Amino acid sequence: MPPASPNSDPTQRTLGVVTATLLVVASMIGTGIFTTTGYMVRDVPSLPAILFAWVLGGIAALLGALAYAELAACMPRNGGEYHILSRLFHPAIGFTSAWVSLIVGFCAPIAATALAFAKYLETVIPGGYSKTAPFLSNEWVNNGIAIILVLVLTFIHLLHVAHGSRFQNLFTIFKVVLLSVLIIAGLSQGDLSRITDDVRPITAAILNPGFAFGLIFISYAYTGWNAAAYMAGEIREPRRNLPIALCLGTLIVTALFLGLNVVYLTAVPRADLAGVETVANTAIIGLFGAAAARWMTLLIVLGLVSMAGALIMTGSRVYETVGQDFRQLRWFALRRGRGGPHVALIVQAAVAVVMIVVGNLQILMAYVGFTLSLFSALAVCGVFVLRRRYPQSADAFRMPGYPLTPLLFILFTLWIVGMVIYREPNVAIAGLGTLAAGGALYVVLDRSPSHNDAE
Repeated sequence: MPPASPNSDPTQRTLGVVTATLLVVASMIGTGIFTTTGYMVRDVPSLPAILFAWVLGGIAALLGALAYAELAACMPRNGGEYHILSRLFHPAIGFTSAWVSLIVGFCAPIAATALAFAKYLETVIPGGYSKTAPFLSNEWVNNGIAIILVLVLTFIHLLHVAHGSRFQNLFTIFKVVLLSVLIIAGLSQGDLSRITDDVRPITAAILNPGFAFGLIFISYAYTGWNAAAYMAGEIREPRRNLPIALCLGTLIVTALFLGLNVVYLTAVPRADLAGVETVANTAIIGLFGAAAARWMTLLIVLGLVSMAGALIMTGSRVYETVGQDFRQLRWFALRRGRGGPHVALIVQAAVAVVMIVVGNLQILMAYVGFTLSLFSALAVCGVFVLRRRYPQSADAFRMPGYPLTPLLFILFTLWIVGMVIYREPNVAIAGLGTLAAGGALYVVLDRSPSHNDAE
C-alpha cells in the first residue's frame, strides 16, 4: 500500500456511505441532463443514436468510477486528481490538475449550473423576467439570480460541515424522487413510436461528426461520477465506502439519465427539441400542459440547487489540500470551527461569479468537458502505475476487467478530446491555455518543506 496520506486521521472522517453516494448523485444530476439532449437532437439525425450516445456516456462514467474507486481506496485523502496525480506521477501534474479544478472542474460547472437554475426559474414565472423586472434585461436578471444562488450555498457550507451535508442529502433525495416520478409519468404519456419508427440509419448517425461532438456535452452531463474521491479524507471506512459510493451513485444516475432521455424524445416531435436549452421544460409542457409543467419545472429548479451545492462542497476540498501542501497557499487550508475551508470557499465563489458574468452556457459546457477529460484520462492511467509500484495494494478494492477496462475509458476520453480539437479548436485552445497557466504557476511556487510533503 502507498504510505498513509497526511490527512488520514480517522477522527476527521465524519461522512458515511449514504452521504458519499448522494454526493456523487448530486454532483452528476444537473445542467447537463436538462440541456444536452437539445444540442444532440439538433446535431444527430437519429433518435436511437442519441440514446446510444447516453449509454456510451454511462458506460464510460462507470469505468471511470471503478478506476477512481481503486485509486481513492488506496490513497484516501481529500483532493481527487490533485492528490492522485501528485502521488503517482509528479507534484507539478497534480498542481496543474488542482488549478484546472479551480477554473474548470468546479467554478465553471458551478457557474453553468447557476445559470441553468436562473433559465429554468424564468420558465415558471408568469410572463418571465421581463414582466417581473421590466427595467432590467433578461441577461441581467439571469446573472443576478445565478450569483445569489452561488453566494447563499457558499454561506451554508461556510457555517457547518454537518449542516451542509444534511442540506445536500435532503435536496438530493428529493431530486431523485422527483426525477423517478417524472420518468414514470412521462413514459406513460409519451409516444414511443417517435423513437421506434425512426428508421434513419443509426450507423451513419454514429459516424456523423455531430455524434462525436455531442459526446462532449454528454461527458459534461456525466461529470461528477468521481465526486466522492474529492472527499476521501472525510469518509468513514474509505476502502469499503468509497467504491460503493462511486459505483452505486454512477449506476443510479445512469439509469435516471436514460429514463429521462426516453421521456424527452417521446414527449414532443424532434423539431420542438432541436437546439433547445430548456429541453426538460419543453418535454414537460408537451406531456402535461403548461400549467402542470410550471410546477414540475419548479421542482427541477430546486433540484439544480443540490448540484450547485455539491460542486461547492467538493471543490473547496481540492484547494484546501493544495493549501496543506504548498506554503504560499496555506490560507486555502484555513477553517473556522466546524465549517468548511472558508478561504477556499470564498475564492471559489468569487471565480464562479466572474464566470457567470462573462460566460455562455454552451461554451462553458464544452470547455469543461474537454479540459476535465484530459485529467480524468491521466488519473485513470494511474491505475497502471499504482499496480506496478504498489503490488501489495491488492487488499484494497481493485477494478474488475483490468487492464481492458481502464484502457477503454482512456480511449473513449481521447476520442472526445480529438473531436473537440477538430470541431471547436477555440475551446481546445482555451483548455490547453488553462493547463499552461497552471504549469507556469507551479514553477513560481516553492514546494513547502513541511511534514505535509512527506509521502
